[in-house]
Amino acid sequence: VQLQASGGGLVQAGGSLRLSCAASGRTFSSGSMGWFRQAPGKEREFVAAILWFDGTAYYSDSVKGRFTISRHNAKNTVNLQMNSLKPEDTALYYCASSKTTYYQRMRRSDQYDYWGQGTQVTVSS
Repeated sequence: VQLQASGGGLVQAGGSLRLSCAASGRTFSSGSMGWFRQAPGKEREFVAAILWFDGTAYYSDSVKGRFTISRHNAKNTVNLQMNSLKPEDTALYYCASSKTTYYQRMRRSDQYDYWGQGTQVTVSS
């Protein structure tokens, strides 16, 4: 399984970016996909996750209402639309694949089997 994240960049506060994660190596019809982020000097934190089966989405409190995660089963892709970006959203963003469908487990990075390489998001004030 390979995950390829893209779409990061530099944006001003209040702007938007759309991240994409292309998954390959198997058919994704079960389990979940998540986005995590890690800022310099901080631990990796959960951002959002989505179930492949029915598209149910979950968000951290810090991004709820600003970010939207979606998936395209036929293309094996997961997107993260990020609006109203803030300087504190600056981080390296990773997509990851998990077998779990339980929300509490989806929030944990150790529940993910495969990780993309990360894409940098920088929000200037």
